[in-house]
Amino acid sequence: MALTQERRLVTPIPGPASQALMARKQAAVPTGVATTLPVFAAEASGGIVKDVDGNQLIDLGSGIAVTTVGVSAPRVVEAVAAQAAAYTHTCFMVTPYEPYVAVAEALNRLTPGDHDKRTALFNSGAEAVENAVKIARAATGRQAVVVFDHAYHGRTNLTMAMTAKSMPYKHGFGPFSPEVYRAPMSYPFRDGVKDGRVAAARAIDVIEKQVGAANLAAVVIEPIQGEGGFVVPAEGFLAAIAQWCTDNDVVFVADEVQSGFGRTGAMYACEHEGVVPDLVVTAKGVADGLPLSAVTGRAALMDAAHASGLGGTYGGNPLACAAALATIETLEADGLVARAGEIETLMLDRLHRLAADDRRVGDVRGRGAMIAVELVDDSGEPDAALAKALAASCHAAGVIVLTCGTWGNVLRFLPPLTISDDLLHEALDVLTTALKEA
Repeated sequence: MALTQERRLVTPIPGPASQALMARKQAAVPTGVATTLPVFAAEASGGIVKDVDGNQLIDLGSGIAVTTVGVSAPRVVEAVAAQAAAYTHTCFMVTPYEPYVAVAEALNRLTPGDHDKRTALFNSGAEAVENAVKIARAATGRQAVVVFDHAYHGRTNLTMAMTAKSMPYKHGFGPFSPEVYRAPMSYPFRDGVKDGRVAAARAIDVIEKQVGAANLAAVVIEPIQGEGGFVVPAEGFLAAIAQWCTDNDVVFVADEVQSGFGRTGAMYACEHEGVVPDLVVTAKGVADGLPLSAVTGRAALMDAAHASGLGGTYGGNPLACAAALATIETLEADGLVARAGEIETLMLDRLHRLAADDRRVGDVRGRGAMIAVELVDDSGEPDAALAKALAASCHAAGVIVLTCGTWGNVLRFLPPLTISDDLLHEALDVLTTALKEA
């Protein structure tokens, strides 16, 4: 790898060069564009991000689940360079090109189910979610959309309406798109319901009473919630919701923006429960950092939109498509989906031991390389202050961690699948020390 895979601090965090760049950022970029760490990246490779001061930080964020196969993975760099030398853009809607078709073919193969599928490419996760809703509405002739408590689906107007958390995602930005309704999510640590079928019955009761299947185009759900706190629903919840959708001709949409593409130890998180969605939304990890997203689904649904009803100037940009094909090759050739399972075993073992020694770690959950701890106070209530303090301590010690959750009390870990066990152990040693000192 281009960088030595070791944590190294040569200045305090942030160093002088990062501080100077932050001053420039504050003078040029609006305050609404915030940053998690006050350091500026210069290089990155494997499980390490090097900043402009020469500090090397262990990366447990992957650019929020994007650089799953490692930053600038060799196959991706080579593929993007070759594509850039050929052409950078023509617009698929004007003069189409083979890489778009190849990515669509790959996603048709990789997404759950062996039915006839079609794929359309877009730029961001939020854009793909919006298009999934468009497709569902076109196919059903209905307007209503159901989402869940703690959900995050994006920052556009429709996806803000679909997102549960107000601050910082929705506050002051309304009014929002209508015909979006919310059902209770299965959240075993908070609701105490361990039987997913019972939790699903509760949600379905709300849907039937407050929306009605006859009005409903789609149910959109993250198989493992991302920003909402890495909430893993109780076993049976997803399958019961999907079956209800099938029985009522409602489109079941799996938003796998954060949980997809090998992150959880399966190519898509819904595979862990054998659920086959009608539509699957892919983004983040699909192209190793280049902007690309997709909606993949049953051919009859995907073909419901009229000609030119789907698309966008940059959707399926050839550079991003080249990166996606190289990312898929890397995942498959290097056995990285299985590697996610190894990361899960290591991290859950360490974090469960941490929880056994400290009751402030209320819950340890997740799959693959999508793991989280929920932090609580002595009464079991969410402790956002502790999460913030621990994240700050880890950052100062050279470990990139992220917070999330409806109450801001969850630490989430999203390491690249190429990270070494040694770096994972070292990062968790830092976390353990920070928790003892908090």
